[in-house]
Amino acid sequence: QVQLVESGGGLVQAGGSLRLSCVASGTIFSINTMGWYRQAPGKQRELVAIITSGGSTNYANSVKGRFTISRDNAKNTVYLQMNSLKPEDTAVYYCNLNGRRNGFEVRNRDYWGQGTQVTVSS
Repeated sequence: QVQLVESGGGLVQAGGSLRLSCVASGTIFSINTMGWYRQAPGKQRELVAIITSGGSTNYANSVKGRFTISRDNAKNTVYLQMNSLKPEDTAVYYCNLNGRRNGFEVRNRDYWGQGTQVTVSS
């Protein structure tokens, strides 16, 4: 089993900052990517930011220049620094890990955390 535990969500005023953390534990053979997705009420889950094992990153256009994703491979931890937050950033943020639990798996799989609420007030 792979477990992902997020932390760092909360309530913040517009223009403020939050830092999300996600720790992966359990049986992990290899990690392809780790990332953050979010889902607002009535909307589909969307990619926020993703980082590869080599450190390459990709961001949603709506968060470029405001959010920064980083990763500590030794700790199987991914972070999301969120600055200049806007009310439209309000959502449940989910941590994602794409990888394999053992060397026999031929394909990477997606694993998800339980989510952490981020609320930005205007």
